[in-house]
Amino acid sequence: MRPFAAILAASSLFAGFAGSTFAGLPRMIPPEAKKVKMVFAGDGGVAVGDKLMKLSPGAQIRDTENRLQLQGAVRGEYRVRAIVDANGQVSRVWILTPEEIAAPDPKP
Repeated sequence: MRPFAAILAASSLFAGFAGSTFAGLPRMIPPEAKKVKMVFAGDGGVAVGDKLMKLSPGAQIRDTENRLQLQGAVRGEYRVRAIVDANGQVSRVWILTPEEIAAPDPKP
């Protein structure tokens, strides 16, 4: 039982260091993702400006900590960077941090 406890403690310690190491890295958001203000209705629909759009069936929404969020769980207005697929549906969304909002748009 003791070796197991030692392994568990060591793996927990490593996971803590790994998490803090990656926390300071910038997110890898593709340069073609446009910065927009997006309103999530929670029913698979979003509004970008005065245009109503649908989230694609496999849309990925990442929060400010880069965690995936369920489509129905995100509601409200956010500044995001988003990619629209060939069908005109929003396929990938990154909810921006205040630092990412203030940063200049990347050059494609």
